Amino acid sequence: MKWTTEQMDMYLKAKEYVDTAIIPLIPLDWEKDPKGKVSMGEFTSILTDQLETQFKGRVFQIAPFTYLSQEDEDDRLKRLVAWDHHLFDNGFKHILYVTSDSEWKKVERNLPDMLIWIPSLSLESMEDTYKKQIIDQQLKQLIPLIADKWQGEPVKRGKEEYNT
Repeated sequence: MKWTTEQMDMYLKAKEYVDTAIIPLIPLDWEKDPKGKVSMGEFTSILTDQLETQFKGRVFQIAPFTYLSQEDEDDRLKRLVAWDHHLFDNGFKHILYVTSDSEWKKVERNLPDMLIWIPSLSLESMEDTYKKQIIDQQLKQLIPLIADKWQGEPVKRGKEEYNT
């Protein structure tokens, strides 16, 4: 399910089955390499769309968490953790953060749940069939990771974590 009113209606009817939120992490930077940041966002969006399609009925693709590349790392992390806690408090047992921005790898240990980092590929000059092959290859690697996560215990979030 995706961040649309139609899909929200579907979610509200079946929310007991939807235990995972997917949050695309999308950088914004108009000063340094804006095209590279757009490429990261585009790749992340395509990948999260495909994950949502693959796991329809189990996941909800949340609106992208968009941030300025220059934003203070601690401030950005606090904002994302607040999103995480809001979603967890409202029924999501698992939160997946998906990005092509390697900056998130630096703070991965401070995230309450699972970071999926995939280096972006420039898709603009690729033929559609080749784009699909690339995304399918990435999905084949991610599906077992996500399935393993579901087999494990959900991440516990205590009130003390709210002050991260």
